[in-house]
Amino acid sequence: MIGLGFLYLVAGVTFAAFAVLSVAGRPRHPGNALFYALIAVSFLLGDRLGDLGNGVLVLAIVLVATLGRMGSRERPQEPVAPRGSMLFVPALVIPVTALAGTLLFSELPGLVDPKQATLVSLTLGVILALAICYLWLRPAPAEPFRQGTRLMDHIGWAAILPQMLASLGAVFALAGMGGVVGSLIGHVIPEGSVLGAVTVYCFGMALFTVIMGNAFAAFPVMLTAIGLPLLIHTYGGAPARVAAIGMLAGFCGTLMTPMAANFNLVPAALLELRDRYGVIRAQIPTAIPLLIFNIVLLYWVI
Repeated sequence: MIGLGFLYLVAGVTFAAFAVLSVAGRPRHPGNALFYALIAVSFLLGDRLGDLGNGVLVLAIVLVATLGRMGSRERPQEPVAPRGSMLFVPALVIPVTALAGTLLFSELPGLVDPKQATLVSLTLGVILALAICYLWLRPAPAEPFRQGTRLMDHIGWAAILPQMLASLGAVFALAGMGGVVGSLIGHVIPEGSVLGAVTVYCFGMALFTVIMGNAFAAFPVMLTAIGLPLLIHTYGGAPARVAAIGMLAGFCGTLMTPMAANFNLVPAALLELRDRYGVIRAQIPTAIPLLIFNIVLLYWVI
């Protein structure tokens, strides 16, 4: 059965290619190569390393990222023939394949792990889009990986920030932080107030996301603190609705924080904007009304 192992294999091979190209390219970036190699080991051998081994590996990745040994490179870009709007076809293949695969694999039990059908389909979409580019644009075999390395060199350590912060959220949940937060918030929410619980839940998702930079890190804390005990168990909210709208509220926080560096600071750097926080300033007028809408929507569906 195809599951997360397939995703880890694809990701591990990709980062291994980035590591090799960082050493073989000109100029060489040994710091980048080590960073990508450690990530590749995490994906390819993480299951065999155990908790201690993975912990040491994470510390090594953080150490490489914080020593300032990683650098970006500018490669002269060869002129390419204009392709028009057809260039969007490979990009559109990815979400279409993800959607189609999610629906199809549900009808083919035993082929793909049902819990990972969307992620497997997304990975297949990326592979299919890459194959289309090879057949259509006829690049050199290593060129997509060279361009991927160039992009990753620009992004740097921020590329794995979502994964790190999501892990941090799991650590907070295991440490019982959700219960602590819930006991503190219980003194604020009026007893029997659905609107109060919904407001604090959605606002808390956005606020914790602003602090930690990732809604996946905020979700275990706020779901344990308010989502499960109040919105689901006490007021009878549907778990899927509470979880989905709570994540949308968290994403509103993502739009407003520099902690979400891969979303907000990296694009500003790639676009060479004069205002480092220009992306955030542009998103705030959308984020706040959207947060209010999510509060109203969740209150309405409970």
